Amino acid sequence: MRGFEAGETVVRRDVHRTGRVWSEQALRVLADTDEALVTACAPGAEARRPALYARARDEGDRSVRAEAFEALATGEWELATGEWELADAVWQETDLLLWKPPTAWFSINAFFVSDNEGGRRLRNWYVNFEHPTRRSQTGFDTLDLAVDLVITPDLAGWEWKDEDEYAHVRRLGIVSDTEHRAVDDARAQVLAMLAERTGVFAQAERWASWAWKPTWPTPRLPRPTAATEGVVPS
Repeated sequence: MRGFEAGETVVRRDVHRTGRVWSEQALRVLADTDEALVTACAPGAEARRPALYARARDEGDRSVRAEAFEALATGEWELATGEWELADAVWQETDLLLWKPPTAWFSINAFFVSDNEGGRRLRNWYVNFEHPTRRSQTGFDTLDLAVDLVITPDLAGWEWKDEDEYAHVRRLGIVSDTEHRAVDDARAQVLAMLAERTGVFAQAERWASWAWKPTWPTPRLPRPTAATEGVVPS
């Protein structure tokens, strides 16, 4: 699979084991190396999400999120017409930097928000535990596995997020025993990187000063296409 050029638009897709697309997010490529695919987006970048999950995000209703996970467990969130029930959306509020090492069961993200002087500041680091990358012609496929790690901007503190939802998706069978062991290993790997200031964290100060350039075009999604095969690693 070809590498991606800096400035190119790619699509991150979360793909169910059935091959059905759960979500899509348009991103701008900053770098594509053996170490990681580095991408970014800013408010207005196009996305698609299941209608039910989009409503849960908009309303902040965790019971609706639980209902969305139940749909994910069955692999059935399509309309009676057979079309994918994905609602158009846009990225909001934060600028995002995303590092996706190709074989890792996680991505490392940095979220930037407005400061009091009209600029942007690093709000927090955020580790998303997910499937390793499977490249596509338009970007990369993975699958979010619910549990996350939130890290303070100075790397001095951290806390786990959504452990209750992770337990729920475990009960639903969305995360298998094999995947659970991989997530446990990934948790230990990330905590070691954080303690030793390796990987992305070795350059944390430089990345903390990163900013989305206003001249960059808003990342946009290609028109909807049929889903491809799933991303569960062999």
